[in-house]
Amino acid sequence: MSEYILEMKNISKEFTGVKALTDVSFKVEKGEIHCLIGENGAGKSTLMKVLSGVYPHGTYIGDIVFEGGVQQFGRISDSVKAGIAIIYQELALFPDLTVYENIYAGNEVKRGGVIDWNQTIVQAKQMLEKVGLDVNPEVLIKDLGVGKQQLVEIAKALSKNVKLLILDEPTAALNENDSENLLELLRELKKQGITCIMISHKLKEVISIADRATVIRDGRTICTLDGSKGEITENSIIKNMVGREIDDIYPKRPNKKFGDKILELNNWSAYDAQLGRHVVKNVDFHVKQGEIVGIAGLMGSGRTELALSIFGNPKSYKLQGDLFVDGMPAKFHHTSDAIKAGIAYVTEDRKGDGLFLAQDIKSNVVAANLKGISKNGVINDNEEVKIANEYKTSMHVKAPSVEQIVGKLSGGNQQKVSIGKWLFVGPKLLILDEPTRGIDVGAKFEIYTIMNQLISEGMSIIMISSELGEVLGMSDRVYVMAEGAMKGELPIEEATQENIMQLATQ
Repeated sequence: MSEYILEMKNISKEFTGVKALTDVSFKVEKGEIHCLIGENGAGKSTLMKVLSGVYPHGTYIGDIVFEGGVQQFGRISDSVKAGIAIIYQELALFPDLTVYENIYAGNEVKRGGVIDWNQTIVQAKQMLEKVGLDVNPEVLIKDLGVGKQQLVEIAKALSKNVKLLILDEPTAALNENDSENLLELLRELKKQGITCIMISHKLKEVISIADRATVIRDGRTICTLDGSKGEITENSIIKNMVGREIDDIYPKRPNKKFGDKILELNNWSAYDAQLGRHVVKNVDFHVKQGEIVGIAGLMGSGRTELALSIFGNPKSYKLQGDLFVDGMPAKFHHTSDAIKAGIAYVTEDRKGDGLFLAQDIKSNVVAANLKGISKNGVINDNEEVKIANEYKTSMHVKAPSVEQIVGKLSGGNQQKVSIGKWLFVGPKLLILDEPTRGIDVGAKFEIYTIMNQLISEGMSIIMISSELGEVLGMSDRVYVMAEGAMKGELPIEEATQENIMQLATQ
C-alpha cells in the first residue's frame, strides 16, 4: 500500500451562502508530483487555502490528515511548522530587500537572540544552490526576472524544511525556458523526497510532470488520474474538467464575410525614448470588418507596443507613419481619441492595468464609459446595475451578483469582466492582448465563443497571442512580428506552427 503524506477528507467550505467546496476528498502519496486541475472557480485555490491555514480550522467542515495525524491549523504559521509551504501565483516577496533577506524573512538565522547576517548569507547560498539559481544573494529582488523570483520563493520554502510544497499556477507568468527549468527543478525536488502539489491550467505541463492528477469541478472531486496507467491525457483531463467532450477547442465560424478595411497602418513606427530605440519599425498592417487578425511572435517582439501605439499611445512613443480608420487619416493624442474612433484595447495584464480589483463588477464594467450611465455628470445607479447585469449574463460571468469584488473572481471570470468593460464603449475594433493567458480550457472555450459572436455582429478583432494553437485556431489572417518589425503575413490556410516560428526567429 502506498504511503500517503496528505489526505483531505470530505472538505466543505462556504462563503456567505455560496458553496465553494462540497465534500472534496483527495490523497497525495509521499514523494509524488500531484497536479490539481479544474476550471477557474472550481475550488482548487480555496482547497489549498484550507490546507495551508489561510482558512483556519473551524471555518470549514472535514479533516486534514498530514503525516498520519489530523491537523487543526489555526493560522498559516501552523501549517509552515508542520512542513507545508504554498507559493501563490502573485509572489510574496519584498522587492526592495535582498535575496537572502527574503529567503529568511520570518525565519531569521539567530545566534544569542541576534540575527547572524553572515550565516544567513552562507545558508542562503546553500538554498540557492538547491534550486539551481546562480545569483548573488545580496542582489535586490526587484533586480531579478520573474523566473528567478519564483526560484527564490522555492528556496525560501526549502529553508523551512518543507515536506509538502504547493505551487499555484507557478508558470503562468514565465516564458517557455523558465517554465521548463522550473518543472525540471520539481523533478529534482521529487528525487530529494519532497512532495509537490501543483495547480496548473497548462495541460501539456500536467501531462509531462504529474504522477497523478486530481480533477475538481464546481467545488467537488471528480476523479484522480494515474499517470503510470496512461490516464493523464489531454482528452481525459478536458472531459473531466468541463464535464463534456470538447472535440474542437476552437469553435468554427461559418459563412465568413469580410468588409472594407477598418484599420490600416502604413510605414508605422514607434520610438521609445526611455529605452532609446524603436519598439515598432516600419509596420504595414490592416484589419477588415468582420475579421480576426492574429499577431504572433516571441516575447519582446513588439506586439504589445504596436497595440499601445494604435490605442492612443499611452506610453508616449514618438510615432511616425500613417494611420487610417475607415479609410480616413486619423491621429490619436490620447486613448480617449482611440475610443471615440471605435477602438478598444483589452490589456494582457488584467490585474495590473485592466481592472480595479478592489471594486465590484458593476464599477468595473462601466469604468471606461461613465458617460453611458450618467446625466448632467451624475451616475444613474440603477442604470449601472442594469448594464452590469446585462454584461454579467452575456459574458457568462460566474458570480453571486454584480456587487461581487472583482479581485475575488477566478482568472477566467476576471477576463470576461475586462472584455465586458470595453464592449460597453461600443467598439468596432477590439484589440485582445493575450486574451486567455492564465485561464483554464473551459473559460478559453467561452471566450472564443464570445469572440465569434462579436464577429458575427460586425465587429473586428486583433488578437495578440503567444499560444500558436490559439492563433491558428481563431485567426483569419496571421501577422508575425520580431524585433519590432513585421516579418510576414499569412492567410490562415498557409499558416502553420513551423512557418510562424520560422518568421518569428528571423
